[in-house]
Parts: sequence; C-alpha cells; structure tokens
Amino acid sequence: MKALNTNAIRAIYRFEMARTLRTLTQSIVSPVLSTSLYFVVFGAAIGGRIPEVDGIAYGSFIVPGLIMLSLLTQSVANASFGIYFPRFTGTIYEVLSAPVSYLEIVIAYVGAAASKSLILGAIILATAGLFVPLHIDHPLWMLLFLVLTAVTFSLLGFIVGIWADGFEKLNLVPMLIITPLTFLGGSFYSIDMLPPFWQTVTLFNPVVYLVSGFRWSFYGIADVSPALSLGMTLLFLFACIGIVAWIFKTGYRLKP
Repeated sequence: MKALNTNAIRAIYRFEMARTLRTLTQSIVSPVLSTSLYFVVFGAAIGGRIPEVDGIAYGSFIVPGLIMLSLLTQSVANASFGIYFPRFTGTIYEVLSAPVSYLEIVIAYVGAAASKSLILGAIILATAGLFVPLHIDHPLWMLLFLVLTAVTFSLLGFIVGIWADGFEKLNLVPMLIITPLTFLGGSFYSIDMLPPFWQTVTLFNPVVYLVSGFRWSFYGIADVSPALSLGMTLLFLFACIGIVAWIFKTGYRLKP
C-alpha cells in the first residue's frame, strides 16, 4: 500500500489554517460573540422562567447545545468554502493534477476544517465558563463526540462545497438545513418537554442524537441512550465517507 504524501497534506492543511488567521474576525470572533449573545438572551429571558432542566441550571443545560450549534454550522461552512473556492478560481485542477491522491486531498481539507471547528468549540466552552458553572462528567467521551461531530460535518461541508455551483447554494445547507435542525434538535430544551407526538417526530432529526450524546458527556443526562447517539454519529460519518468516495470515483463536479 502506498504511503500517504504527508508533505502534500501538510501544505494544503497549512494553507487552509493560514486563511483562518487572515479572516480571524469572521472565523473566530463573530461565532464567539454570537454564542455570548445566546447566553445573555436565553439565560436572562428563558432562564428566569425555566430555572432548571433535569436538575441542571438552564444556563448550564444549554452549553452543549450552543457548542454543537457553532460546531455544526462552522464545520460545514469552513469545509464547503475551503473546497469551493479552489473550484471557483480553477486552482482545484492544479491540485488534482499534482501527485496527490484523493484521500490525501480529503484528509487535508477536512482536517483543516475540523481543526478550526475544534478550536472554536474550545473557545466557546471557555467562554461559557465565564457565564455559568460547568462540570464535565465524562471528558474523554466529550472529546470523542466533539471530534467525531467536527469530522463528520466537515465531510458534509466538503460534499456541499463540491455540489454547490454558486455562493447562494454554498450558504443554503448551513442556513436553511443545519441551523434549523440544530434549533429543533434539543439544543435549548429536553425533548421530554415536548408532547408525545412531537417527541416521536423529533427522533427523526439526526442532530438530536449529537446534542444528546454531547450533553450526556457533560452532565450524565440524555434524551436518548449514549450508545445510540454514538451509533448514529458513526452511521452519518460512514455515509459521508461513502458519498465523498463516490464523488472522486465519478469525478462529479470536479472534471471540467
């Protein structure tokens, strides 16, 4: 089996990470400020009416959901723009014609997008600690859910970036699909608070399993079992890997 071209992976990875430094306000500062506003608004407006959820102070209860909200949207946005812009400028053909395998291209672009999201998640977690008391019951599981989610949705963003043929489509999935699913996925409430019919409907939302598993790693409470959350996350991951493999096998939207 041919060894991975680590120099090529490192070059693409560093280029993508350097772009984050050039757009620091948009990449890091803006999401952190938005999350801080969520704490202020939801903590003051709703926290006064719902002091606790499952024995957890409401401000602390929404922390995993807020981290997931930022992680999902930023993973998709970073990865989709990272691969779309070379397609838009035509430089992607230089990458495809270089002695770099498809696997190495995916590792570099997806790895960079996931790294940015993980950095952002860590910053938001630290920011949350300034507003509410936090404790993490299962730190290793928290890290596992964080990494799996970042990689999975970076792969989804990579797919979106190849599928999109304009900047409008590039923003379509994060704004009209990912964000609504996150808001409706138990980020700010427990699905046990919903009527039975809507509890059943909510279980068809894949984000429920991500948020539930991540929240369990913090407080040991979950809307669905942690094993099911992990299984659904892995299922989504493998589905994204399969789609990416098909894209490179067929040359979908990559060949002129």
